[in-house]
Amino acid sequence: MWLKICGMTDPDAVAAALAARVDAIGFVFSPSVRQLEPLQAARLAAGARDRAALVAVTLHPQQQLIDQIMREFRPDALQADLSDFDGLRLPDTLGRLPVLRAAVGAGGAQPPRFLFEGARSGSGVAADWDTAARLAGAGELILAGGLNAHNVAAAIRAVRPYGVDVSSGVEAAPGCKSAHKIAEFVEAARAAAKGMANDAN
Repeated sequence: MWLKICGMTDPDAVAAALAARVDAIGFVFSPSVRQLEPLQAARLAAGARDRAALVAVTLHPQQQLIDQIMREFRPDALQADLSDFDGLRLPDTLGRLPVLRAAVGAGGAQPPRFLFEGARSGSGVAADWDTAARLAGAGELILAGGLNAHNVAAAIRAVRPYGVDVSSGVEAAPGCKSAHKIAEFVEAARAAAKGMANDAN
């Protein structure tokens, strides 16, 4: 189970995510209570490089912001809505995490790996698990939106995603992560994934 904790805003949150051995941590560069400047994110991420993938989380970014993020933050991957990638100039080495908020329309191509999210990122509103379950069979779907330690097991059983992503569901207050909630979420997600693997055997 691929795990991402999104919306880092302080060193304690980064430390808690690393202690939980997650695969990726996200830094937000779009309007949000979690929004950072690229240099702020670079300072927060300094101890996490090569220990977890650093994801720059954006929404409808302009090329100028992307250039600043690449220069000052140096992410491993860029997260943005699928349509946002059209027209952006990105390094070939940069990973891409496109966001889908509904099924791809007729004639549209579904990316091999993508994040499936609710209508508004970081709002705590759950994505449509039924649609997610259908899409998960055709690619590496990372489920986001409204997840927390109490519902992530049910989400994993219902959707069978490649991974899960959480932000507001592990916060003590908006924009302020809880180390306890991060550990609780990761433990619940891993237990659910292990249980499904055991059932398959």
